Amino acid sequence: MDLTGKVLLITGASSGIGAATAKMLDQDGVLFVLTGRNEQKLGELAAQLQHAVFVAGDITDPSLPERLLQAALSNFKRLDYVFNNAGVMHIGNVEEADVEALCHMVRVNFEALVRVSYTMLRHMKSQGSGFLINTSSLAGLKTFPGIGAYNGTKFAVEAFTDALRMELAGSGVRVGAIEPGRTDTGLFDHWPEEKRFDPAEGMLQPEDIARCVRFMLLQPEEVLVPRLLVVPSKQPR
Repeated sequence: MDLTGKVLLITGASSGIGAATAKMLDQDGVLFVLTGRNEQKLGELAAQLQHAVFVAGDITDPSLPERLLQAALSNFKRLDYVFNNAGVMHIGNVEEADVEALCHMVRVNFEALVRVSYTMLRHMKSQGSGFLINTSSLAGLKTFPGIGAYNGTKFAVEAFTDALRMELAGSGVRVGAIEPGRTDTGLFDHWPEEKRFDPAEGMLQPEDIARCVRFMLLQPEEVLVPRLLVVPSKQPR
């Protein structure tokens, strides 16, 4: 597969996995529509890429998906791929959890992903081609104490993604999920020190996930990798 000239929308693009994916795929000649909350970081990233536009905004804004689609069509006349990557992670046991933060996480990790998915998939199905990749997590496959709400959002992403995969089979539109283990993206920076992961137990870098996204996109059209789990080789659980 040649990715040259393909148009990719990346949510959560201003840092971490999203930014790493853009930088890596830029070397393949991909064109980008980038979105995230931090306009300055998006602008700095776009300036490093050969062909990129950005739309700053809150991923939970119901009007954002349509604006992103129009940005792709007005600037590049097409949209080929979507990487639904925006996400947050709030944790806490029953006594200490911030319920409002958990509910906002549900909106970011699942509701917004659903809105973006349906908006872009309707367009891609009408053109008879496309690829949607959702960022899930190891936490979408197994549960852990203290992160039940986060588990719930990622289990939902898994179910949603697989149902879409089956629904769109044969349409020319492929759907899959990537499931990172512990990755050094800043996702855990707001955690209490005593709850943070021990780096000695392994930590992926954003570029590791970007390489996996590229692998999925480079498969020939008759091949689909529906789920790709990637964890540090040292991660014990």
